[in-house]
Amino acid sequence: MSLIVLATASADLELRIQRATDGGCVTLPLGPLPHNATALLTELDMDVPPGVIVLDSGVDPQPALDLAVDFHQQYPGISVILVSERGLEIGLEAMRAGIRDILDPASNVSDIRQMLGRAGEAARAHTVQPAAVASATAPSAVPTGRVISVVSPKGGVGKTTVATNLAVGLALTGRHSTVLVDLDLQFGDVASALNLDPEHSLPDTLYGPASRDTMVLKTFLTLHETGLYVICGPKSPAAGDSITTHQVSHLLQMLASEFSYVVVDTGPGLSEHVLAAMDDSSDLVLVTRMDVPGVRGLRKELDALTELGMLSDSRCVVLNFTDTRAGLSVADAQATIGSAIDVSLPRSKTILRSVNQGIPLLQSGGRDPMAKALRRLVDRFAAPPLAMVKPVRAKGSRTPDTQPDAKPQPRRASRWPRPRGSVA
Repeated sequence: MSLIVLATASADLELRIQRATDGGCVTLPLGPLPHNATALLTELDMDVPPGVIVLDSGVDPQPALDLAVDFHQQYPGISVILVSERGLEIGLEAMRAGIRDILDPASNVSDIRQMLGRAGEAARAHTVQPAAVASATAPSAVPTGRVISVVSPKGGVGKTTVATNLAVGLALTGRHSTVLVDLDLQFGDVASALNLDPEHSLPDTLYGPASRDTMVLKTFLTLHETGLYVICGPKSPAAGDSITTHQVSHLLQMLASEFSYVVVDTGPGLSEHVLAAMDDSSDLVLVTRMDVPGVRGLRKELDALTELGMLSDSRCVVLNFTDTRAGLSVADAQATIGSAIDVSLPRSKTILRSVNQGIPLLQSGGRDPMAKALRRLVDRFAAPPLAMVKPVRAKGSRTPDTQPDAKPQPRRASRWPRPRGSVA
């Protein structure tokens, strides 16, 4: 049996736990809980670390929760059990802290024995897998979902609008199938684009138990009313400074093991974090706008990705703000980019209203040309087509003028005119 340590001020609880362990439990001296895990283990002064630690939360569970977080970060092989009569109330917070189980202080000896047995088995399983301990940040399952990174060489091209509509569209094809990650570490505005006020943001998913356990990770996600899960960007530019590329890769792999689609809204340019996301992506959506700086910028980005060996065939080029009066044709853009334009998004008056309201076009429905073009983008990745799914109307929003077509629209092969010249 794993060595069990108990921290409690209750003589009755100590007696029942001693009976459940046949006297094999070590009890800490009475007093406040140590501030960190190392201090607690030092106080024990044992050659062999315990397998299970039982923390009696008393009236205020916060010190025990904080201590549990430290144990999960410093000693992930030790199972922590929290004693509290407020299990239903603090269950979610306890899971986020990495607590193995919550023990009701009124539990009988038989129930205590079973719970301690499960915790001990978990500790032993961790001990006999040293490789897993050494790489505690390794994904728990093989990634199976598609990771779709939405990238652009410059800001102001509508990348976040494309990413949020793509994510919402995919979520509507299968509820709880899609997660959207805001990887713009300085000025990400996915939360604003979806009218969300998140409790947690990207940094919260990269540290502690959430970085090791997909079940805990899911408790840090924000649920949108369409069924889309969202990881919003850092709340300030400074909050994203400590995020590493390894953490980004690990997070995307964990999400891909749980969701069918992982849509990543990256920051503009080719920063190390963007490259890390692209390296873990199955598909790329490259977005630019229909003007000379935007088209030339995308050409440079494509050339750079080619040199890095990161430009695969699983890419989709999106030309935003297309307008026949712009003095630049789709054929001109294609000739300069050196690649076909897969989806053209027309300039639209409704998109500005959509952005200001925080309601993506594909959430509100309708037959606006921009919405139809966005559905074609979603159809490149989704099965069945988006047109088969009824969208969810936002609370308090106006009823859409129209609904999606009853029948899925057939995909038509793109017929681009022969390039007439280049703006390079």
